[in-house]
Amino acid sequence: MQAKEIIDELKTYATAERKATNEWFFKTGKGEYSEHDQFIGVRVPHTRTVAKKHFNNITLAQLGQLINHPIHEVRHCGLIMLVNKYQSGDKDQVFNYYLTNIHAANNWDLVDTTIPHTIGDYLFSHQNKLNILFDFAKSDNLWERRIAIVATFAFIKNSQFNPTLKIAKSLLKDSHDLIHKATGWMLREIYKKDNEVCKAFLRQNYAQLPRTTLRYAIERMREDERLHYLKGEF
Repeated sequence: MQAKEIIDELKTYATAERKATNEWFFKTGKGEYSEHDQFIGVRVPHTRTVAKKHFNNITLAQLGQLINHPIHEVRHCGLIMLVNKYQSGDKDQVFNYYLTNIHAANNWDLVDTTIPHTIGDYLFSHQNKLNILFDFAKSDNLWERRIAIVATFAFIKNSQFNPTLKIAKSLLKDSHDLIHKATGWMLREIYKKDNEVCKAFLRQNYAQLPRTTLRYAIERMREDERLHYLKGEF
């Protein structure tokens, strides 16, 4: 299977209407975070269909042409193929390949739909390598910082919260809304597993919490309790 064949198949699902929607949704305006990204207008279910159909029949060399492609949906398809390969084959090889090509996960959806299932899952099983995430959390690159916090979803699913809490604390002063949202999302996932752990973190760090992070983190609280946390009344 050649990369070009997969790109041609993806293009059969593209529509002008979806292209306009994606460009608006992913903030491609001047000065916005996706200003230089390109979209053709393929829906995610179609991207997943193509990825599932072909992931077994493409080499990593050909896959590189997809994950480094300028078109967003092509990159997404290639990264979903990496998830499929990881879950059905050589985890070590795919992890190392993804880590070498981590620059390909350069938008929030690419990070969120692939990193927990590959980088995060692998590091949960190889915690001697956890410094990779702590280093990403200190990166000047927005997407590497998002990778750092979102990868810990794999730990939360296994009721290990310390990596998330440590990275979340290091990101509290981050200036970007996409980091505030991702951090709040992970704290909310902790809340679903152990609400007292989440609430303790929120109380201890309340003065530094970005408002967006707090709002995301407390979404599962009862309304009366949520209002108290919004006001800092514990």
